[in-house]
Amino acid sequence: MRWVIRLGILAVILGDGYLFRDRLSSSPTELAVGDCFDVPAVKTSVKDVQHHPCTESHTGEVYALVTHPAAKGTPPAPQGAMVDYLVSACGPSFLSYVGPAAASVGNLDAGAFYPPDDGWNNGERGITCYVYRVDGAPMTGSVKATH
Repeated sequence: MRWVIRLGILAVILGDGYLFRDRLSSSPTELAVGDCFDVPAVKTSVKDVQHHPCTESHTGEVYALVTHPAAKGTPPAPQGAMVDYLVSACGPSFLSYVGPAAASVGNLDAGAFYPPDDGWNNGERGITCYVYRVDGAPMTGSVKATH
């Protein structure tokens, strides 16, 4: 009988985690396409981001997840090589996610979270591409284009 109670408690805890996922903070690597969050003011060594439902005030929205093709080892160098990769990997997805009309206005831009040097050395290659407003103003809805 105790195991039934424990399973019930575990189900409630896991269910609440799923239901309140939009309100929890987590690592940028745990974000999914369509997730809305607050872009941290300091963008180096980001460990946590605050999730929000897209209908509430937020400053970023994930539009793509990509994996860098580099072999395990040191990070891509120089820094310009990473910027070039981000433009080629995240750029086309940006246009298709927000749509040509929103992209042409110029008030949205793209950012990305990628592994720090020690993460690269350990084989991490995941990159999270996100959209944000250039003026830093919060958004209160998804910027995903409805095609």
